[in-house]
Amino acid sequence: MMLISLLFSFLAVITPSSKTIAPWADLERHADEVKITPYLADDSRNAPTVIVCPGGSYHWLDVKGEGIEVAEWLQDNGINAVLLQYRTAGLGSFIWHYRFLFRGRKHPDMICDVQRTIRYVRENADSLGIDPDRVGVMGFSAGGHLAMSSACFSDRDYTNLPQGPSEVSLRPDFVGAIYPVVTMNGEYAHKRSRRGLLGEWGVYSSRKRDLMSIEENIPQDCPPVFLINCKDDPVVDWHNSVILDEALTDAGVRHKYILYETGKHGFGVSNIYGSPECRKWRDEFLVWLSELYE
Repeated sequence: MMLISLLFSFLAVITPSSKTIAPWADLERHADEVKITPYLADDSRNAPTVIVCPGGSYHWLDVKGEGIEVAEWLQDNGINAVLLQYRTAGLGSFIWHYRFLFRGRKHPDMICDVQRTIRYVRENADSLGIDPDRVGVMGFSAGGHLAMSSACFSDRDYTNLPQGPSEVSLRPDFVGAIYPVVTMNGEYAHKRSRRGLLGEWGVYSSRKRDLMSIEENIPQDCPPVFLINCKDDPVVDWHNSVILDEALTDAGVRHKYILYETGKHGFGVSNIYGSPECRKWRDEFLVWLSELYE
């Protein structure tokens, strides 16, 4: 019962701001499902922009704790944030497994939404008042997998817009992966996120599991990555981030990895959840991001 209660709290209808944009509205496609909400810093044109992807096992979204609160924290620290509420498999698919019979929502819907957001933000940079050349993606848990996916698969335009491929880059300028899901294979895979992303049948496909295992798909032009997790994480096995750190190191990608002993999972930018140790990630990220643009 506690799990179901938590799920409904994640799925509660939240309207973060009157500025919320439906990036697919011009195509009347996914307009009610996908929302982006800018939280602009006072000096927005001189600040980097972070697209925020909440977690939720690719089945739902923790819009408040890993979305709104993160965006407001970035804004308060002089960084532009754009909260992305992307498509997920949904609570129904989690309970009833109906995607054995119907497609539902699964890959590539999620990466399609984050690419649409990157494209929208860069194409509308002037009206938003931001720098299109300093746009990154930060994600938590499954959202961390999505953030890394945006870096790994930026050479393929999933948005399939009628005006053709994007004229702006779909590659994020940096990535923040906070206690991320990484691998779709082996004992460290987070099975709920894997099912949410790949679907009921897709989890049995080794090709699809390999395709969406981040550690197997680090590109040569991968942007800088900030990566943290906790060794006592009871949800996503902490080895996921170790695997990603090793893959980034092997590929020669500029990155910073911090493994905390305590903090567990799902703490976002909270002053209550997690631990005093893991809450240090916030200051570490701010320093890391400022050093990128010195």
